[in-house]
Amino acid sequence: MTFERRSVALGLRDSLPIAVAVVPFGAIVGLGAVQVGLAKLQAILMPYLVFAGASQLAAYQLVSVGAPVLVILATTTMINLRFTMYSAALARYLTDLPRFWRFFIVFFTTDQGFVLALHRFEAEDPPASKRDYLLASWLPLWFTWTTSAAAGALLGATVPPSWHLDFAVPLVFLALLAAALRDRPKLLAAVVGGTAAVVLAGLPLNLGMLLGSLAGIAAGTLVEGGSRRRYAPEADR
Repeated sequence: MTFERRSVALGLRDSLPIAVAVVPFGAIVGLGAVQVGLAKLQAILMPYLVFAGASQLAAYQLVSVGAPVLVILATTTMINLRFTMYSAALARYLTDLPRFWRFFIVFFTTDQGFVLALHRFEAEDPPASKRDYLLASWLPLWFTWTTSAAAGALLGATVPPSWHLDFAVPLVFLALLAAALRDRPKLLAAVVGGTAAVVLAGLPLNLGMLLGSLAGIAAGTLVEGGSRRRYAPEADR
């Protein structure tokens, strides 16, 4: 199997700074698992089996308050539904890949990796091999995430609260969001989606986040569709 060198180089260049920033996030998740009563082996294996930090944190919080299993499953399912939107957005770029590669790559999808891929694929000079770009950009994120989460589980309660590692979580996502807001539809989608998610944050099962995501997608799609119709050549109308 051969790899296209430029695509690999682009993937590594884009992902490595984000991978470093993910370290505190992974450590927080590993610490959280131990703090809610999971055995260290369970806490170490969890990121490798689940690979979804936001839903893991939500699950740990619900476990700590004694929530029923069905509530935990419903909440984590709702949170992870965003990956279906990521898949739909990337599907048009991966139609040429064999089914094996599509299934293999999709397991390593992350919020950060999705934003990096979409930003790069929509650039004026996209990578020649999207498979190689995704492997080179997503695998480092997976390795960093799982390793740092395992380290956090091993450290357990030895990390002092004064370190405030949780500050890195919103910073990572804000940096990715700012880089992706390059036009009016994306900006409006971010504003509408973020506002709706905050307003609806009190809904059960984290439905506010899902509804906010759908509202943002709808707003961005409507604006993008209107812009295309407005500037379409007369022959296309």
